[in-house]
Amino acid sequence: MDSKKQWEEKARAATRGREAKFTTVSGEPVEMLYTPEDIASINYHSEIGFPGEYPYTRGIHHSMYRGRLWTVRQFAGFGTPEDTNARYHYLLSHGQTGLSVAFDLPTLMGRDCDDPVSEGEVGICGVSVCSLADMEILFKGISLAGVSTSMTINAPAAMMLAFYIAVAEKEGGKPEQLRGTIQADILKEYIAQKEWIYPPRPSMRIITDMIEYCAREMPQWNPISVSGYHIREAGSTAEQELAFTLANGFAYVEAGIERGLAVDDFAPRLSFFFNSHLDFFEEIAKYRAARRIWAKRMRNTYGAKNPRSLALRFHTQTAGCTLTAQQPENNIVRTAFQALAGVLGGTQSLHTNSMDETLALPSERAVKIALRTQQIIAHETGVVNTIDPLGGSYFVEALTTRMEEEAERYFEKIDALGGVIPAIEQGFFQREIAEAAYRYQLELDRKEKIIVGVNEFVEDDEQITIPILEVSPEVEVKQRRRVAEVRNSRDQAEVTRTLEELRRAAVNGTNIIPPLLACTRAYVTLGEMCSTLAAVFGLHEEAAVF
Repeated sequence: MDSKKQWEEKARAATRGREAKFTTVSGEPVEMLYTPEDIASINYHSEIGFPGEYPYTRGIHHSMYRGRLWTVRQFAGFGTPEDTNARYHYLLSHGQTGLSVAFDLPTLMGRDCDDPVSEGEVGICGVSVCSLADMEILFKGISLAGVSTSMTINAPAAMMLAFYIAVAEKEGGKPEQLRGTIQADILKEYIAQKEWIYPPRPSMRIITDMIEYCAREMPQWNPISVSGYHIREAGSTAEQELAFTLANGFAYVEAGIERGLAVDDFAPRLSFFFNSHLDFFEEIAKYRAARRIWAKRMRNTYGAKNPRSLALRFHTQTAGCTLTAQQPENNIVRTAFQALAGVLGGTQSLHTNSMDETLALPSERAVKIALRTQQIIAHETGVVNTIDPLGGSYFVEALTTRMEEEAERYFEKIDALGGVIPAIEQGFFQREIAEAAYRYQLELDRKEKIIVGVNEFVEDDEQITIPILEVSPEVEVKQRRRVAEVRNSRDQAEVTRTLEELRRAAVNGTNIIPPLLACTRAYVTLGEMCSTLAAVFGLHEEAAVF
């Protein structure tokens, strides 16, 4: 194409003298210009199609945001259940449409607040929940049958699900009425976030128990949110986040099928959770590629026939790893662009980080700004007026296809290692992410990539003036007092009986959710349940990866 070559010569001459590295955040080269030649091999109907129709590249609903906006969620949780309950009521009164629970580190690790290991961490990075008594307070005054709730917890996810069901039962609700998602993606814990209790194989058994129980008893509940978010936060590229997340999703599908479940009986309730990083177009292409890959694999490999099994639904959270302690008000701008990428990528649910989250748990003012960011995108920018407005862009379509191709190459590597769990055991994912994070840090050190306020445009005399939320040490005292009261007031014989029932289920391979519910109703604590299972399954220790 002579005209293009002539233009390129002129354009390259015009850019001489500017030193910049024109790659995505993930390090993929970006051409100066994209033309019809770059998408000539793409068949519109089979690779792009229409919204709400296979292969869902342009979105999973026919009308997308013209029919219904995404669910607005703000990740919330700190201190005591009373503290977080007050924050939930505040957010709901300001227009939030779904709840999202952040748990503290002891809860995430299956420890009670009075465990010696929990000292100094109770209520610091999320809300402390040790028993049904805490969960009752956490959702006081909120009808669980009338709200969608997301809970970010993994190793003890089955216990939190049991707590949630029991709270709903106490207010007259039934499991089949409950809507929401529990993260429960234990595979990504071994890959990235490192919050595990048991080894991978028994952990997969617990997750499969949850999938089976929810398929039969909780038809509106998502028993797992397959999470790329934490893979990206650990330092992966966008391609790695895409490939590793979907590989985990396929592993859960295979586990359900091996359990004897028909794929269309559980796959419609599998959901996903992606990061929205700072490379605007790369993120949009990632979401579009994810839907297309999932649809193809579910139909062609696993034989799914229900359109809902083929349609990848996902929640998006803006990238916590891009927030800076320096010039924290800049984080408002970063978050707005990341949120916009999630919307233009077709997310079903969105959380916007607060500007102060790199310093502490968010203050009410910072949370309100983050919430208003979503509302401005939804109601003022006009981006919801048409579906997939970037569809057909030479750049976006070419980038979407390249993301799909890169993911497929990773799938081949994972399959060659024997699948996801063998790849975890061999340290494959961990090495890939570590190497990607190291390469990116080198780019920052060389100023090949710029972070405003950190390695360029620095203010030497900067003083941070935004208010910071501080969690009082009294939180731990209150929580320890409550768990002691729970232990003193419950029926100890019933505690012993239900824990033995749980132990037997773990040993003989029956579904552990019913005995966990029995333990919950007897006010058995989280730590007691987790310890009972650890005695059967053992504790996981990761092999060092260099």
